[in-house]
Amino acid sequence: MIRVIIERHIAEDLAEHYEQAARNTLQQAMAAHGFISGEALHDANNPNHRYVIVTYRTIQDWQRWHGSAERKEMMEAITPMLETDEKITVLTHDGMLPEKSC
Repeated sequence: MIRVIIERHIAEDLAEHYEQAARNTLQQAMAAHGFISGEALHDANNPNHRYVIVTYRTIQDWQRWHGSAERKEMMEAITPMLETDEKITVLTHDGMLPEKSC
């Protein structure tokens, strides 16, 4: 099992639009092979600093979703709302080595 932290900085006044697009993306991800769970959070001191934390069965399951046409389409809606590129961190338990990073 792996966890992925996706960090995003939303442009001012776009939080409402971002939330809808992010919900749609998470709903799509829930249908992806190997998806276990996910949650969306924001920094308590900065509501435009967002995190999505997802759990996948394997790194390969995450990589499949990350490279999928569905995610790319969803990201076309989200990317214009971001101040910077999203930052993705893939976390594994000790002893698990990733075959390839995203």
